[in-house]
Amino acid sequence: LLSLGTGTNSEFAKNYTAEEAAKWGILQWMSPIWEMRSAASSYMNDYYLSTVFQALDSQNNYLRVQENALTGTATTFDDASVANMILLVQVGENLLKKSVSEDNHETYEVALKRFAKLLSDRKKLRANKTSF
Repeated sequence: LLSLGTGTNSEFAKNYTAEEAAKWGILQWMSPIWEMRSAASSYMNDYYLSTVFQALDSQNNYLRVQENALTGTATTFDDASVANMILLVQVGENLLKKSVSEDNHETYEVALKRFAKLLSDRKKLRANKTSF
């Protein structure tokens, strides 16, 4: 299972102080609640799937690719400007150089190549079985 995320915003936790939040009404709470719900859902899904694949001794069959430290315009869903598209390509290229996790020091680039080979090998195996 290859799980591709759209990224999470690293800024929201830094932008809000308790003093600010104490003055908010219902509408001001909507944005941070949405951001936290979205991030929590992403983390929980990754944790659940990772745990299931580990329990099945198949952890090499699951890879989650997600940038968890997006900032600035890279966090907006409606900015399709050329400058932002160039920025997002750079975000992806930088992500390829990062370690998959603290426990797995394999880079995303190496992990994706390994994963692609695994999928290709399995497809060839299925094709060979059906050709008989």
